[in-house]
Amino acid sequence: MDLNTITISAETDSPEGLIVFLHGWGANAEDLASLTPLLRLPQYQFIFPDGPFPHPQVPLGRAWYSLETSEYKGLDESRQSLQDWLASLEDSTGIPPSRTILGGFSQGGAMTMDVGRKLGLAGLIVLSGYLHFSPEPVEDGLPPMLIVHGRMDRVVPLSAAIQARDRFQELGANVQYHEFDMAHEIRPEVLSLIRSFVVEVMSKST
Repeated sequence: MDLNTITISAETDSPEGLIVFLHGWGANAEDLASLTPLLRLPQYQFIFPDGPFPHPQVPLGRAWYSLETSEYKGLDESRQSLQDWLASLEDSTGIPPSRTILGGFSQGGAMTMDVGRKLGLAGLIVLSGYLHFSPEPVEDGLPPMLIVHGRMDRVVPLSAAIQARDRFQELGANVQYHEFDMAHEIRPEVLSLIRSFVVEVMSKST
């Protein structure tokens, strides 16, 4: 399964790293790509993939799997295609997983935790996300994580973020956790946290 992507090149011939962001249910790659200038990370390459499935109600909207029923139809297929695609990025970009950060919003945050925990990445960023699986120990250890959620989120409740934080901490992950008085959205203060997290984890990555 091929994924359509938006790529934003670094403002240098030798990027310091790669940042991949996964959009939420019913959005598309352009949704998060528009935030790139606000992150103020010109030394990094960004890639924003479209989810593989069309959204059932939103024109041009995409999805990583179905939320119409509790079976999460398409999740297995989407998980595999995303894993394969992420594994191929070193060949296409020259940037290794150890210099790659995966992030996502809402359903994209769920996919980030699911797929990103086993790939040897530099870090994971989960914005308004949730667990659609039961995390288990990872032999080589878990990457550091940034989890951010709104206390007034009526789409994905705050309890979902607390559950994810607690479970990954139990498994030994280094989790930075933040709550804000916001709804299901990305506020400017969240962008500042993302930037700080990227700078911090990349400074420790080899």
